[in-house]
Amino acid sequence: MKYKMPAEWAPHERTFIEWPVKASLVYSDNYKEVCEGYAEVIRAISKFEPVTVIVNSDDVPLAKTFCGNAAEFEVIEHNDAWCRDNGPTFVYDETGNRVGVDWQFNAWGEKYTPYDLDDAMAGTLLERLKIQRLRAPIILEGGSIHTDGEGTLLSTEECLLNPNRNALLNRSAIESILNDYLGVTHFIWLKDGLFGDETDGHIDNVACFAKPGVILIQTCRDPEDPNYARSRSHLRSLKTARDAAERKIEIVEIPQPPARYYRGERLTLSYLNFYLVNGGLILPVFGGEASVADEAAEAILKRVFEGREIVKIDGMKLIKEGGNVHCITQQMPVGKEIK
Repeated sequence: MKYKMPAEWAPHERTFIEWPVKASLVYSDNYKEVCEGYAEVIRAISKFEPVTVIVNSDDVPLAKTFCGNAAEFEVIEHNDAWCRDNGPTFVYDETGNRVGVDWQFNAWGEKYTPYDLDDAMAGTLLERLKIQRLRAPIILEGGSIHTDGEGTLLSTEECLLNPNRNALLNRSAIESILNDYLGVTHFIWLKDGLFGDETDGHIDNVACFAKPGVILIQTCRDPEDPNYARSRSHLRSLKTARDAAERKIEIVEIPQPPARYYRGERLTLSYLNFYLVNGGLILPVFGGEASVADEAAEAILKRVFEGREIVKIDGMKLIKEGGNVHCITQQMPVGKEIK
């Protein structure tokens, strides 16, 4: 059986988000702010498509208080709340029917424990949805891959080839598995992700497809910034890249926001951690010294995604825990592939 992963801009049936778990937070005293950040994203998405919040049984009253009628709720126990990474990746089979890929999950190279509930969540969700489950023979987070829906996959070597995920698999073996489960035939590899990204360089902070043949990339123009050398490397790779259709890649740069720190640690700020919804785009912005960069990023995205409504949310409420809008969401495409 052959499968195909649709692009994120393909029509969605709904979005899934896991409600944050206080015990999992790096800074548990920020729990209220984190809940406010999740609720803001949920309300924004709900204006475009249905949202299902996956919530631990003990947190149902709290989640309903924050979200009101902006979401439906599904009780599935989980350890942490990054649905992009431990949720299912939805694909279509040869007949156009929707199937769910259940990746193995080890908490970004066993950085956090426990993670057993997170590893089991996707399978439980697919069972509840009565959607066929494909348990993949590979550890992979959804934030480490991005596809154009036409056979091309974008990722970083730093993450997908990291021995803390799949030490026994080389690049060729990983590409073969992704071909089997996602239908991708062509790979564009960037060397690494953003400086300090504890996910070991997820692609969804660095670059993404805007449409087939067009890649958005966040760039750094300050030679003193550790992201400068990384973004120069990314640009060199993309300038020689071709996609599955042998198209030369059109590169659209989005300048990074100014560096921000929290409790001594640099935050992984990225405008590319936005989320596409039906007819819209949910964009994290950072305010303060980043206000000018926020406006520039919004202007570029309005041009690239002409016709989509851009809704800005306060990305600072989420990023202190290490991720942003794209990291907490997982799209479920419509039940039958639209060709």
